[in-house]
Amino acid sequence: MTSDDAVPTPDLAMSPDQLAWIEQFALTWEGTNSARMEGRVVGLLMIADRPYLSSQQIAQLLTASAGAVSTATRRLVEVGFIQRHAIAGDRNHYFRVEDDIWGRWLASERNYLPRLQRVLDQGLAAEGPLAEGPARRLRNARNYMEWLAGYHRKMLADWEAYRDAQAGTGEP
Repeated sequence: MTSDDAVPTPDLAMSPDQLAWIEQFALTWEGTNSARMEGRVVGLLMIADRPYLSSQQIAQLLTASAGAVSTATRRLVEVGFIQRHAIAGDRNHYFRVEDDIWGRWLASERNYLPRLQRVLDQGLAAEGPLAEGPARRLRNARNYMEWLAGYHRKMLADWEAYRDAQAGTGEP
């Protein structure tokens, strides 16, 4: 595949209704204190009938700058909503979403929590005594992250059971 293949073809074009849905999804996404452009990228990848899209395709389909796409995709990869996709011999950047984007996000979010716990532990173990208020805040934050990590495991298992049951009903 060459960089010429990264240019959208007519079968990759989005209809006005699809573009409107992407924008509505992005506005809703923005309501979670996330960047609207990130929502546009996620929305596009969710409804594009392709296993992956290049940065160039994303930019062209969303009429967005390469920089805006780069910033959004970097953040979305970091938090686990989208994944990079590599094509041998092709230096373009490609991205995709899992069919179960929310389950994937929940699994990757869970991986973040132990890192935050370690940082909070370091704050508690820092040299010098902590006053009662700061120590309590750090302990509560650390305990919350520990609890949340366990809850995420349960929530992910519950979600997968629900998703699999819904798949058996034939409903979309």
